[in-house]
Amino acid sequence: MTRTLRTLTVPLDGESAPEGLPSYLVRDDVLCWTRREAGLVGFGEAARFTATGPERFLEADIWWRHLVIEADITDHVECPGTGPVAFGSFAFSKASDHESRLIVPEIVVGVRDGRAWLTQITADDGELTEAGAFAALKGWLESDPAPAVVPTDPTTSPNQATLKTGSLSEEDWMDAVTAGVAEIRTGKLEKLVLARDIVATVPEGVNAAEVLRQLAVRYRECWTYGVDGLVGATPEMLIQVEGRTAQARVLAGTLDRRDAVGEAGLPLDYAERVLAGSEKQRHEHEIAIQSLTSQLAPFSEAMNAHDEPFILELPNVWHLASDVKAELTEVEGHVPTCLALINALHPTAAVCGTPTLVAGALIRKLEHLDRGPYAGPVGWLDAAGNGEWGIALRGAVIESPTTVRLYAGCGIVEGSDPEAELAETWAKFRPMLESLGISS
Repeated sequence: MTRTLRTLTVPLDGESAPEGLPSYLVRDDVLCWTRREAGLVGFGEAARFTATGPERFLEADIWWRHLVIEADITDHVECPGTGPVAFGSFAFSKASDHESRLIVPEIVVGVRDGRAWLTQITADDGELTEAGAFAALKGWLESDPAPAVVPTDPTTSPNQATLKTGSLSEEDWMDAVTAGVAEIRTGKLEKLVLARDIVATVPEGVNAAEVLRQLAVRYRECWTYGVDGLVGATPEMLIQVEGRTAQARVLAGTLDRRDAVGEAGLPLDYAERVLAGSEKQRHEHEIAIQSLTSQLAPFSEAMNAHDEPFILELPNVWHLASDVKAELTEVEGHVPTCLALINALHPTAAVCGTPTLVAGALIRKLEHLDRGPYAGPVGWLDAAGNGEWGIALRGAVIESPTTVRLYAGCGIVEGSDPEAELAETWAKFRPMLESLGISS
């Protein structure tokens, strides 16, 4: 049984981190959630919860609520992300052997809206002081940090890393796409999301902290995450909760930016014409929006979404994107928690397909892959019920000091072409490959 937690949150001088949170990404075991130099990083482990199976979200929710109700909290900042927080990563599938987890760190550094803070979390009985919290942070930053390695520039020097296919070869995966399209044409489902994996071996060792720094700097519009060996930078927000306001960012529809090379006119004009003008891409996007809004509706008293998707511009791809905002209503006497909402929302059509049960069964049949945490929720929550949970996309699992398993998936609809979908997976692998110093 977890002992009672005690927490102290104090303001942090912004001059201590002039470059924002990426300057704290100095350890391979750091917990990370950052976007545009803001967010949270954590060090150490004060408590942990793990679960598998269909009730993993609700079991984690119960554990967390009991933990924070009993906690002794001193908070001199009082904004979302202060006080006790937990970082989390959940398996995509209820049938996965991968353990979903919540991790409560010992030290948290947060940056939000120009404010910075430091939280110390402990189950010990000693007195918590501001000086002690700063000393603990200094200890984590100075003890066995990750080496400051500059990744190999793939344009100037060949990397010794090697790549191999994972559960399916490229040919077998394209056959799976063909089979998925055939199922869609029978009318059994509208959309199917198929993922594939590749394995990178890096003989000189995987520097997780450097990977996170590279992702945070290059993919500023994404949420860079690091939880227990799961690393990546996701452009898709499953649910963000602040008070009674919930927001989500839905993506479906992708165009590789390399496709615009040599095209006349501005690149964004090309994306508007090819991506927003594609009936196939817009249909895929509409399915994803309908999936999220219908699942969020029972928890909302008001909701709005973009009438038209916008073009999200990332270094590797363009996406069709829509933001959804909802005001939460009370359900059974209380506002639903982050994890209760995730339990209702996951998996969305953006990462599974629709209808969910039919698509899920077909995924298990065609992928020959346990996705583990890929495409599952990843993020953080605090004692007040605030939190940010993205979908673990554009990421990888560090399986050993020299081995990384990368994942990418594509939305399959009736008009999908297997070769085009395979090419899209390589575009989606690119953020992780670049951060590892591997050319693609």
